[in-house]
Amino acid sequence: MKNTVKIQNLKCGGCANTIVTQLSKLDGISEVQVDNDTDEVSFTAASENDTETVKTKLSHLGYPIDGDANSLPKKAKSFVSCAVGRMTKQD
Repeated sequence: MKNTVKIQNLKCGGCANTIVTQLSKLDGISEVQVDNDTDEVSFTAASENDTETVKTKLSHLGYPIDGDANSLPKKAKSFVSCAVGRMTKQD
């Protein structure tokens, strides 16, 4: 099933790279795309449980779903994820 979620703390291509890399590692998840202009992540999930796993993973990376709590630690995690994504981004 195709899903699109709006997230918080998305800043750049480094963030997007981290999100795509980390979500693509999850079982049952494919076709991960990030739209920096709309702060949306699209993906295909094999089941509803896989969709919940993606939401949990995004929050763990520092990119909670729009409307969820966005605490200072989550904002800090997003900066780390962003930096990692920039260092590992392949052009």
